[in-house]
Amino acid sequence: MTDADDHIGFLISDAARLMRTVFDRRVRRLGLTRAQWLALTRLHRRPGASQSELADMMEVEKATAGRLVDRLEAKGWVVRRAQAGDRRVNRIYLTPEAERVHKRIWRVAEATIDDALAGLSEREAVQLMKLLGRVKGRLIGLVDSSWPPKSNGVAVTARPAARRARLQNGNLVP
Repeated sequence: MTDADDHIGFLISDAARLMRTVFDRRVRRLGLTRAQWLALTRLHRRPGASQSELADMMEVEKATAGRLVDRLEAKGWVVRRAQAGDRRVNRIYLTPEAERVHKRIWRVAEATIDDALAGLSEREAVQLMKLLGRVKGRLIGLVDSSWPPKSNGVAVTARPAARRARLQNGNLVP
């Protein structure tokens, strides 16, 4: 294993990518593409999102999101409704059929997570969730703030290099 394989950033990225790959293969049997299941899950979380908002949530261009919504509409999975007060903006909603598809997707997602965490004890799985939640919260804070933080006009790092080295080697002791 190379040093890069031990790096926490690569481990998190690789784990997320592999979970998406396993999930993607499982939902493909339901006749869904990655873009379709991603759009359905985003719209389930945020009913009435605009096409622009959906594009932002999916991290794709607006035209790409528009074509995807066209395909989902053709399948009878979404409907567009003009926004009150501004008919130029269409809000997108899942149909009852798409909600049923989402329930199937959710069951596949739960099974994928269960399979991914099968090697952990219940205590370890809970601890992992708590720790990742804290990391996520910290990253949200960094996204919402200016970077790099400054102290007396000098940029400072959030974690010293020694801490990063310990994390890279799998030693989580501060």
